Amino acid sequence: MAYNRFTLTSFLIRLIFALTLVYASYNPSGYSLFHWAKDALFSSELAITPPFAMASVILLIGWTVYIRATFRSLGPLGLTLVAAFFGIIVWWLIDLGWIGIDSVSVMTYILLFLLGAILATGMSWSHIRRRISGQADVDEVDE
Repeated sequence: MAYNRFTLTSFLIRLIFALTLVYASYNPSGYSLFHWAKDALFSSELAITPPFAMASVILLIGWTVYIRATFRSLGPLGLTLVAAFFGIIVWWLIDLGWIGIDSVSVMTYILLFLLGAILATGMSWSHIRRRISGQADVDEVDE
């Protein structure tokens, strides 16, 4: 039988994968699939290579898995509430003066981190809900 205990480490693993997915897709540093695609598609010669195609497909698979799981787990209302929760945390940190809004790059990194946190929460929500309520998911009930 699989190990079904959900821990902080389980959430952090999901968060690391979500952040890798988000930051590999786009980040302000210029080293992301977005920048690679921009250079490959809009340069003087079309430069689509097998590594570019493979990276694109791998990230597309990752986004599909994370977005589908997040929508199925949280639903529209839950997704709105999680986004509001994380958004209010950022607003609070800005209000306290811990985060400056002067730098677009810093705000972009923070927003990308929040997107990763939302995706990780969506991937983990079923386990979190089960731990809080003591209920079992339908998929995990033995026949």
